[in-house]
Amino acid sequence: MTQTSDNVTWLTQEAYDQLKAELDHLSGPGRIAIATKIEEARQEGDLKENAGYHAAKEEQGKQEARIRQLSQLLEHAKVGEAPADTGIVAPGMVVTIAFDGDPDDTVTFLLGSREYVTSGMEIYSPQSPLGSAVNGKKVGEDADYELPNGNKAAVKILEAKPHAG
Repeated sequence: MTQTSDNVTWLTQEAYDQLKAELDHLSGPGRIAIATKIEEARQEGDLKENAGYHAAKEEQGKQEARIRQLSQLLEHAKVGEAPADTGIVAPGMVVTIAFDGDPDDTVTFLLGSREYVTSGMEIYSPQSPLGSAVNGKKVGEDADYELPNGNKAAVKILEAKPHAG
């Protein structure tokens, strides 16, 4: 799981290892594979009308952007333990909330960074309005936050458990 604070991103060892493996693949075998695609497309002839060449160059650009993003993230990362199961909301926890205290209107999400996702679960950043409102609260407490339209919303924290990966 991750927690971003200024330029520092807190990662569990598992998250760090997974992101490092992705970076190693993209900057090694991934670069070789895309260079091969570009060379094969280049040999097909006129580059102005070569869709395969342009697609491969676009893919290369996206890959290089991801390499830069991962490099910067990992360079500033601090590796630590997953949050303790204390019932206090913290990054790296799966949180269940009820809107306006209604137990039938609930949402469960991971409080963390989108960089490390291992499931299809919704993710809220600790810096988001909802994330910052619930961060540090205990199970059973209420939190208020501002919606994008300027209205206020109230939630009750029903559960907060460390993410199991």
